[in-house]
Amino acid sequence: MSSRLRRALDRLGRPFGEGERLSRLHPLYEAIDTVFYSPGKVTRTAPHVRDGIDLKRMMGLVVIALIPCILMALYNTGYQAQLAIAQGASPLDDWRTGLYTGLGLPFDRTNPLLCLVHGALYFVPVLLVTFVVGLGVEIVFAVIRRHEVSEGFFVTGMLIPLILPPAIPLWQVALGTAFGVVFAKEIFGGTGMNFLNPALVVRAFLFFAYPAEISGDTAWIAADFGGLDNLTGATLLAQASTATAALEGASWTQAFLGVIPGSMGETSALACLVGAVILLVTQIGSWRTMVGVTLGTFAMAALFNWLGSASNPMFGVPFHWHIVLGGWALGTVFMATDPVSSAFTDRGKWWYGFGIGVLCILLRVVNPAYPEGMMLAILFMNMLAPLIDHFVVRGNIRRREARDAA
Repeated sequence: MSSRLRRALDRLGRPFGEGERLSRLHPLYEAIDTVFYSPGKVTRTAPHVRDGIDLKRMMGLVVIALIPCILMALYNTGYQAQLAIAQGASPLDDWRTGLYTGLGLPFDRTNPLLCLVHGALYFVPVLLVTFVVGLGVEIVFAVIRRHEVSEGFFVTGMLIPLILPPAIPLWQVALGTAFGVVFAKEIFGGTGMNFLNPALVVRAFLFFAYPAEISGDTAWIAADFGGLDNLTGATLLAQASTATAALEGASWTQAFLGVIPGSMGETSALACLVGAVILLVTQIGSWRTMVGVTLGTFAMAALFNWLGSASNPMFGVPFHWHIVLGGWALGTVFMATDPVSSAFTDRGKWWYGFGIGVLCILLRVVNPAYPEGMMLAILFMNMLAPLIDHFVVRGNIRRREARDAA
C-alpha cells in the first residue's frame, strides 16, 4: 500500500518538477507529499545538528497534546448550548442548528454523544475555514518565494478554533486567519521568523475589530437568550469582575473540568493539564516557562488578595480560581511555550513566563472592562522575549569575563 501511494505521488508530481509546466506550483505538490512522507532532502554534513525529530514530528506531537482540548471543545460547546435551551433559551437561527434538528436529533444535555455532535457542528466549520484560508495564504507565499510549505500552520490552525467563541461568523474567522498569517508570520519570513504568536494575533484582531462577536455576555453559548433576564451567557471571569460573590456559588470542579461558558477549547484546565504532561514528557514544551507563568500568577494574585479593594471585586479572586478561568491554562501550556515567539535561553524562559503571569493578573484585576488578560499578556511578552534573551546572554558574558579575569 505504501509503495503504491509513493508511486502515485511521484506520478502526480512530475508536472511540478524543475523545468516542467507547473514548476512554479511545486510548493503546492510538496505540501501534499509531505503530509504522507518526510521531505526527501535531509541534512547529512556538519555543522548542522542531526536528530530523529523534525518539524513535522514536533508539530504532530503538539497536535496530539491538543486532542483532549479539542474533544472538550466539541463536548462543552454542545453541552452549553443544550443546557441553555433546557433553561428556556431558544436554538440559534443558524444553519448548523437547522442541520442538527433536521437530522432528527433532540436537545438532550445528558447525552454526551449528542453534545459532541452538536458541538462539532460549530467547531468543525471554524476549523475547516481556518485551514482553507490559512494554508491558502501560506501556499501563495511559498509559491511567490519558491519555498516549501512549512508544517508550522497545523498547530496554529488547531489553536485558532479553540480560542474563538462557538457562533462567530465564518467570514470573520476567514478574515482574522488571513490577517494573522500575513501580518504576524509571512511578512517576517514565515515559520520560525515570527516574533508574535499567530493564533493570538488572530484573536486580538477579531477582538478589537469585531468586539460584539467575541466579547460580552452572549458570545460564548450557541443559543439565543432572547432577552431572558434569568439566564446569562457570561463567563465566570466576567461575572467575577462585576460581583464579589459571583464565584461563591460557582463550582471550582466544574471550572476545572471545563463545563462552563467560554471560548470553545480553553475552558477545561484538566484537558490542558493532560496536554501539558504530553508536551513535558516529549520535551516539546518548556517546563520553565509553564512554572514561570504559574509563579507570576500566584505572586500577583496573592498581592492583590492582600491589598483588597471594596470597589473592585477582582482583587479578591484567589490564585486557585485564576488558573481555571479564561484562557490561563490553554495560554500557559500551548501559547506561552511556543518555541518561536518565546524566550530561547533557559534563564530567559523563567523571566518570560513570570512576566506573563504577572501581566495576566494585572490586566484582569486593574482593567475590569477586559477581564481576560492572558492574550494581551502573552503578546506583550512575545515582544519582550528577544530583549530578555539579550540581557541573559550579556549577563552570561559578563560573568565569564569576570571569572576569567579572576
